[in-house]
This record gives sequence, structure tokens and C-alpha cells, in this order.
Amino acid sequence: MSGIYIHIPFCKQACHYCDFHFSTSLKKKDELISALIKELELRKETLQNQPIETIYVGGGTPSLLTIDELRFLIDAVYKNFNVVDNPEITLEVNPDDLSSKRLNELTNTRINRLSIGIQSFFEDDLQNMNRAHNSEEAKECLSMATRYFDNITIDLIYGIPNMSLEKWNENLQTAFKFGVNHISSYALTVEPKTALDSFIKKGTYPPIDEELALKHFNHLIAQTKKQGFVHYEISNFGKPNYFSKHNTSYWQGKPYLGIGPSAHSFNENQRSWNVANNTRYIKSIEQNQLPSTVETLSEKDRFNEYIMTGLRTIWGISLSKVQEDFGMEFKQHLLNSTKIYLESNSLEIKEDHITATQKGKFLIDGIASDLFLI
Repeated sequence: MSGIYIHIPFCKQACHYCDFHFSTSLKKKDELISALIKELELRKETLQNQPIETIYVGGGTPSLLTIDELRFLIDAVYKNFNVVDNPEITLEVNPDDLSSKRLNELTNTRINRLSIGIQSFFEDDLQNMNRAHNSEEAKECLSMATRYFDNITIDLIYGIPNMSLEKWNENLQTAFKFGVNHISSYALTVEPKTALDSFIKKGTYPPIDEELALKHFNHLIAQTKKQGFVHYEISNFGKPNYFSKHNTSYWQGKPYLGIGPSAHSFNENQRSWNVANNTRYIKSIEQNQLPSTVETLSEKDRFNEYIMTGLRTIWGISLSKVQEDFGMEFKQHLLNSTKIYLESNSLEIKEDHITATQKGKFLIDGIASDLFLI
């Protein structure tokens, strides 16, 4: 099974923490959509007719597109690829783009899952992030969306400087009140060249507090568990039968195709990514040329990628899979490298699988990099 990701590189305004590729100008929207559809046609053989199980329309802000534009894109996937019955089709949306009318229109498309960028239910947080929606819109959109869609995930950000544990808890309890079945929650991070990076360097915004972020993270794990969520990936919490099929395919190393400027693709031994420039992307596609850079992965690359993605999930790293796919030398390296983390109770081995403990989860990126073969 494979997945297709379609990147919509437009936003109303720039969030201060975001380093994704997007434009706040919609001037090239029509050209871009035409190019996306053409790229789907140009790359229809890429996945070698493997069944498409998931389609994810992300960004940027895909909810800026009209219903017809969304239909055209999804129909183009069906036209050019072998899509399974009842695929998971996710649309990323912002609260300020959702109305009762809009939601009703979305139910008449093939889209069956919404990913809503809430981030926080507090006005001061949203203003500091430069989000386009306000607190009331965040709550109102969830009240409406849960009447139209069952499969909804929301994004929440923790580790915001000076956010008390009580305030973070209120964010979580508000989410639970609306009955959402999936939450993606990320620590606020400072990416280079973002507005947030500039504010912190100038001293107009407080620096990230790792100790506070850890308290928020542990509270997030405890509270979601009480509500019946499964912490199946470091940043993702889903109730049974509501895990993200699309993102899970990334973590399990399944092939996927990325369409649009800056979109990434993966197919067993190769990774590729499109140019992160709307004008250059459109021009290249119009000339029937794929604007992508291709990287062939070495055995070490594939091993390291498996370590990074596997450790982030509840499924962990299979020792027998490492031996089968990479050989005994790789397995022995892994066993030797994990000793210090097993002893410190950051990792554990159960039934052939290495997984992160509660203590190790918050530090998992650093732990994974220590297990890499360089």
C-alpha cells in the first residue's frame, strides 16, 4: 500500500514559528493547481500501480482552495492511480476557513478526515504565533466539525514559554470536551530564519524552556491515556481505529509520493524532493520536466532511517527485521549502542522489539542519532 501527499503552498499569513514552504500571495493559485494535476499525470508510473491507501492534502493552508479545486485534485489522483476502496483522505484546514456551509460541502467530496490546526485555545498564544484564527473560532469550528466528520485530528503546541501547566491542561481538557479522536501535539521549536527565531535573538520573546516542555509532554501523555488515547508515535495520540494511516505509512517505511513544490517522496531505496519555489515548480511542470532532486539511499542510510522512524512509534525497532534486512553486523551494532540507554531506562527490549520508555520518549531524536551508523 502507498500514499500520496499533495502540498498546497499558500497561507493567509505567516505563523511566526513556521518554516514550511508557502506563499501569502494567491496570484499563481490557478497555475499551481494545474501544475499539481499535471505532475500527478507525469508521475503516474512512479509507484508502479501499487494500491493507493491514503491521500493527504496538506500545506500551507489547503482549506484556501475551493470545493471544486479540491475535487479536481482528488479526482486526478483517482484518474492516474490505483486507489483502494474507502481510502483515508485527509484535508488540512484552519479554523477560520470552516463554516457550517463549507463543512456541509466537504461532506459531499471524497474527503473523510480533517486535520484542524488549532494550536491553542487561548487568544494570547494565537496572537503570539500570528495565527489567522482566534480562540472563539477555534472552539466554534470544532463544535461544527464534529457534527459533520467523525475522523478529526487537531494540532496543539506545547512548551510555549511562560505557559503554566494549568493553562496547558485547560487546552487539553477543551480538546477532550469536543470528543476528537486524534491529537497531534508538538513542542514549540525555533527554526532558523523564522520570525520566532528573530524575536528570541532580539530579546522580544522568551527563549524555549526545555524543562517546561518536558512537564507539558508528560502531562500530555498522562491526560490522553486517561481519555483512552494510544500514544502510538512521539507526537501523535489516537483512539483505537483512529490512528493516521497516512502518517503511519511514513513511519513504517512504506512508499509515498509527494506532489507539489517542496514535497518529498520515498520509494524503498530512493528519496526525492521537489524544488521549494512556486514559480520554478510551475515552469518546470509546464515543460513536462519533474523539478525534483533524487537521492539514492545507501544501506547505512536505510538503516538509520529505520532507527529514527521506528523508535518514534509504539512498534519500535524489530531486531529480527534488522538482521534480515541489513545483516548480523548491523544488529550487533544496534545491541551495543543501546546498552547505555537500556541501563538508564530510556529504552527497553520486549519480544524482539526495542522501544522507548516514558523517560526516553522526550529525548528520542538524540537517542536515535546515537544509534546511527555514520
